[in-house]
Amino acid sequence: MAKATAAAWITNLPKIGIRPTIDGRYGGVRESLEGQVMAMAENAATLITENLSYPDGSPVECVIADSCIGGVAEAAACAEKFDRENVGVSLTVTPCWCYGSETMDMDPLRPKAVWGFNGTERPGAVYLAAVLAGHTQKGLPAFGIYGRHVQDGGDSTIPSDVSEKILRFAKAGLAVAMMRGKSYLSMGGCSMGIAGSIVDQPFFESYLGMRVEAIDLTEFTRRMRDGIYDKAEYEKAMKWVKANCVEGHDPNSAKTRRTRKHLDQEWADSVKMALIARDLMTGNPALDKMGYKEEARGHNAILAGFQGQRNWTDAFANGDFLEAISNSSFDWNGARMPRLIATENDALNGVAMLMGYLLSNTAQVFADVRTYWSPEAIKRVTGYDVEGAAAGGLIHLINSGAAALDAAMIWQRIEAYILHRFSARAVVWTVEGPGDWAPPLTPATISTVEAWDGEAWVAASPAASPLGGYTLASEGPYRVTASVGGGSVPAAVAEAFRRLAAYIGDGQDDHFGVTSYKVAVGPVDTSFERPLTWLAKAMINSGAGDLLRPYREAF
Repeated sequence: MAKATAAAWITNLPKIGIRPTIDGRYGGVRESLEGQVMAMAENAATLITENLSYPDGSPVECVIADSCIGGVAEAAACAEKFDRENVGVSLTVTPCWCYGSETMDMDPLRPKAVWGFNGTERPGAVYLAAVLAGHTQKGLPAFGIYGRHVQDGGDSTIPSDVSEKILRFAKAGLAVAMMRGKSYLSMGGCSMGIAGSIVDQPFFESYLGMRVEAIDLTEFTRRMRDGIYDKAEYEKAMKWVKANCVEGHDPNSAKTRRTRKHLDQEWADSVKMALIARDLMTGNPALDKMGYKEEARGHNAILAGFQGQRNWTDAFANGDFLEAISNSSFDWNGARMPRLIATENDALNGVAMLMGYLLSNTAQVFADVRTYWSPEAIKRVTGYDVEGAAAGGLIHLINSGAAALDAAMIWQRIEAYILHRFSARAVVWTVEGPGDWAPPLTPATISTVEAWDGEAWVAASPAASPLGGYTLASEGPYRVTASVGGGSVPAAVAEAFRRLAAYIGDGQDDHFGVTSYKVAVGPVDTSFERPLTWLAKAMINSGAGDLLRPYREAF
């Protein structure tokens, strides 16, 4: 995934703190454990950094205590370091007994977990059980992590079940840390009696650690009337919209169909509304330069809702474009973090979108549960017997307004098609010899080459190959550690991204995934049809494949 280029709404990304706790008894006990305990912390930090990323695409940062924690003094020093380093989540690791209440994390807000090493040499499980009991007694929730299988004392690997638990906890803990102190911005009030859009301020404050900000929709009309938005960006956005946002079929009758002038005005208003919604959520320094200092600050919002219906939509353009472009992970400024906006100010659905985004780093879609299709109903209408995952029927999710496009999904398709990478990432290749070998991705910077000697990986120095890699003298296997990617995205690749996004986006409406349908209501009817392979052939049909052809080789 390309790293976001536009300003992020999370201005200070929280880190994960690793707390290596140890048996505090000197005279041989503590001294014998220092290396093992600190190695556990370092391995946990490496696991997290190499596998998790922040919403802007950068790797999650970890902070390790300066020393093993054997008592309250070292616990306090660790807490002070975590406060300085903006640590939002803590993971305590140990293979041994430790002084429970003296070494535990006492921060009342920071999500906590404890990993007790499953080994017979030292009672890591005893400390795990004891310190978790201490957390419970003190009303400080903590998650316990323990491996299924016993490991040798010198085994520094993290078992797959432990890795999964650590990563799941870390991701969930970061979600909690990132939303804490942020705002839900209620743009308007309750929409059409929808209970979810009755914004419950105590819920946000007590359960999520957030606050609720509210503005009246007349603030949109004021900013549109007085031109309180970035004029240069508006012109840029309109040019992008005209090139990329193709109008679909208009099923309205000639009598009710809008004029071209009316449609053009709605497009202009929709773009202004999107800019204004963003400025309201996170602020905009361009407004400060225009003399609007208060408006430039925004509301520190990680999530917002737009009432729309009906008070706004009876008089102005609806919020469909505002919501769709905000919830997407790119716009006229390039790749960026989505700005989550709930349709109809449905704050509760917005919270689900927020949790889904912070846990997955992917754009979210606001959708209604429109229909449950039982297997019998599907059979009656289509003549088809559903099976497999659909054997119990289907739930039809659709939104009357906004959806979203995820830039990560587009980049995944592009990276599956080419060998060049434009965002940096760490890679490890395991290859077999003998013969010449070159990195299969480019640009690549190799840091280490190791060979397996039957018991462990040992450093190797193979001869350089004329192909740009190495000549591997034996069967190996070899382990090659490298960093891949970097640099700016070429114009041809950026254009390929635009074409692919436009092609797929044309199917992101109420018939996504459908090959054909026909609907008739009285004298009005509409139909739609496309090949079964429309999505599978997106790279070719969109024209993106032609632009990417030079990047399909690593040279």
